[in-house]
Order: sequence, then C-alpha cells, then structure tokens
Amino acid sequence: MATAKVTSKGQITIPLEVRRKLGLRPGSQLDFIPTPDGGFRVEPLRGSLASLEGIFHSAGGTRPVSLEEMEEATAAEAVESTFRHASDGIGPAA
Repeated sequence: MATAKVTSKGQITIPLEVRRKLGLRPGSQLDFIPTPDGGFRVEPLRGSLASLEGIFHSAGGTRPVSLEEMEEATAAEAVESTFRHASDGIGPAA
C-alpha cells in the first residue's frame, strides 16, 4: 500500500507507483469525489465533456438547446450583424 504525508501547507507527494498507475504528469489535476461513506475517491481529471456537466447552470431553468437551434441562432446573428455593420458604413456595401 502506498502512503503519503500531508505537509503543514496541505500538500502531499504522490508516490511514484501511484503516479504511474494513474498516468499523472507534472501539472495533472485530480478530482476528489465524495463517496456515500464519507470518504473521497481520487481520480485524475481527464478533461472529458462529462466533466463540464452543469458548469453553465442557469438559474432561470432554461431548457437545453439542440445543435440545430444553436446553428440557426448563430446564422441569424451573423446576418443581423452584417446588416448592422452595413448600415453603419462598416463592412461590405449593401
């Protein structure tokens, strides 16, 4: 079993065998995930899309939008922006 000592600054050195097994490199980040028994599970942060779930939670309770809706909104904004700039004399003439 690998063990580590916590310093006065709350830091630890992760044993080499654990770093190798988890694939940790300098700069790697770890997630400390609470477990039902009051402990924590430690997992390397891999940067998956699942880790972003809930990051943009809306207090207004808006519904998720589809990729098609995002594309339509982006296209509509691009058209509106083009007309706005054209009327300001910026960009291509109409």
